Amino acid sequence: MPYAIRPGRLFTLATGNWLSRGYLAVLAVSVVAMFAFPDTAVGLDPMMLTAPLSFLGMAFSFGPGTEGSLAVEVLATGFWVGLLLLGALGNAAALGALASRSAGAPARHRTRALLAPAVDNWLSRGYLAVVAAAIGVFLHAVCLSPDPGFAGIWPLMATAPLSIVAITLSGPVGGGSLSLVVFTVGTALAGLCNAVLLGRLARALRR
Repeated sequence: MPYAIRPGRLFTLATGNWLSRGYLAVLAVSVVAMFAFPDTAVGLDPMMLTAPLSFLGMAFSFGPGTEGSLAVEVLATGFWVGLLLLGALGNAAALGALASRSAGAPARHRTRALLAPAVDNWLSRGYLAVVAAAIGVFLHAVCLSPDPGFAGIWPLMATAPLSIVAITLSGPVGGGSLSLVVFTVGTALAGLCNAVLLGRLARALRR
């Protein structure tokens, strides 16, 4: 069935329930904190909270700090802000679709109904393919390459913002194989959760 990206429908999903409004409130606080404490790690939160769309800017190397004329700098900053707003709208709409479709579901069907959107549409299936490729590249680099470098950045970016939980949990376990397993499983689960959200959003936009 065709999909229609209607701004009004997206805005309703992004603001019409407690889950999406709570997400937007947390994002607003993180933006304020970014300007209030620019020299701390808090400054990364808006990008993480609006991932994965906000990470597209990293592929273009075009954003705040771009050297050039005033017009170029304004354009670069506007491009970065636009990606953050697009990521915020998409994430809030996905959370709104999840909340609206989950309400009132029978308990015995909730697990199946929750996971089905991760595989029943082209958008979430395509995203899962990207996640699988990112994790595969990471495991190949760690297990087979003599110098894995920063291979973990690929699954981390592909499954953000939930992947921040995976990297946080993999740190305290002492390193080695256990950390590898925790990070791999954690990013896979984060990708599954993101796929569910994308699937819910795709269903909400379906005519």
